[in-house]
Amino acid sequence: MGILYYDSSGSPIHIEDRALAHLKVVIATRLRRHESFTLSWEHPDGEPGGRSTIWLHPSIPLRFVFDDPEPPALNGRWIEDLMNSVSSTGGIFLVEELIEPAD
Repeated sequence: MGILYYDSSGSPIHIEDRALAHLKVVIATRLRRHESFTLSWEHPDGEPGGRSTIWLHPSIPLRFVFDDPEPPALNGRWIEDLMNSVSSTGGIFLVEELIEPAD
């Protein structure tokens, strides 16, 4: 389970490593363009139910921490889906990865 640290609050946001790797690409791309947006996710099992949303801005510190030392192979379709959602009025909502069936 990876962790996203947001701002200087020190409160960890637990996100599965593979999902966090994909989010990192999307977030870094958008923040590099000096764009602000929201990120929303459903709370993982073991935490109180519900969902959370944070406002991401280039001036707010972020730190991505991964359990696995090796980065996963990235799914371009999932990155595209997340990139498209960041452009919506609701911002990024962390959705499950869609796996294309092998031909």
